[in-house]
Amino acid sequence: MGAALTRYRVIAWIVGVALILLVVIGMPMKYGFDNPILVETVGQAHGFLYMLYLVAAFDLSRRAGWPLKRMVLVMLAGTVPFVSFYAERRVSGWVTADRAERTPEPVAG
Repeated sequence: MGAALTRYRVIAWIVGVALILLVVIGMPMKYGFDNPILVETVGQAHGFLYMLYLVAAFDLSRRAGWPLKRMVLVMLAGTVPFVSFYAERRVSGWVTADRAERTPEPVAG
């Protein structure tokens, strides 16, 4: 599950940064300065990267055995600026705690 978590964390950060670029810089450039170039390029990249985010979130949720509601909420986190960063931290905490629960205690000999 460690590799699935790493994949999810990387793509969550990339999607988050792309969305912030799109909303904070691209949208004002498009509507305030009539320059849509950043929205056209970053928007398409974000759309593609968001699909990878969905796949990574689904893979991690399947491996971790999450309920459907948690999986859907994590998947939606990539659509709101800054929320993917928060979700990434929460997901890392959940997976780490779950991993600690499943690790057997060493037997004293």
